[in-house]
Amino acid sequence: MFYAAAGGGGAGGLTPILMIALLFGVMYFMMIRPQQKRRREAAQMQSALAPGDEVVTIGGLYGTVTGVDDETVHLEVAPGVQTRYARPAIARVVKQAERPETIESVTEDAEPVKE
Repeated sequence: MFYAAAGGGGAGGLTPILMIALLFGVMYFMMIRPQQKRRREAAQMQSALAPGDEVVTIGGLYGTVTGVDDETVHLEVAPGVQTRYARPAIARVVKQAERPETIESVTEDAEPVKE
C-alpha cells in the first residue's frame, strides 16, 4: 500500500536498506561505543589497583587493598579481616593511596643547578 502511494520510484528499494543502516549507526554510537569506553576505563582502573587504595566492590562492600595478584585483590574490610576478590569485582576506587613520585618526574620539575 505504501509503495503504491510512493509512486513506484526507482529509489524505493534503496530506502529500507538506508533505514536499516541508519538504525545500526545510531545503535553503535548510542549503545555499543559508550559501553566499550566504560569497559576500557574499568579494565584500566582494575589494572592500576595498588595496596592502600580504598575501593568498593560490585556488591557494595567497602575495603582497603592490602595485596594484588594477577587475577585477585586482597581487601581488608575490617581491622584484621581480609578477603580475596577477583579483579573484575572491584567497581570503583573511592580513594587512591598516595604513590611516591618517580625519579623522572622529580628531575623534570627540578630547576637546573647554577654554578
